[in-house]
Amino acid sequence: MAPTTCACPRCSCLVSPDTAVVRNNLSYCCEACASGHPNHEPCHAASGAGCGCQCGS
Repeated sequence: MAPTTCACPRCSCLVSPDTAVVRNNLSYCCEACASGHPNHEPCHAASGAGCGCQCGS
């Protein structure tokens, strides 16, 4: 399957189905996006691979 845009409304990352974090049948690029950034965590913060998205702020 082809990559799709992360389901987080403010995120511009593309997510591959084989690496997606899936919640409620929606694909997210990382755990921060999937959990809705409750503490304003940056996108991909846990992996250290900051993508430049501002979706958590």
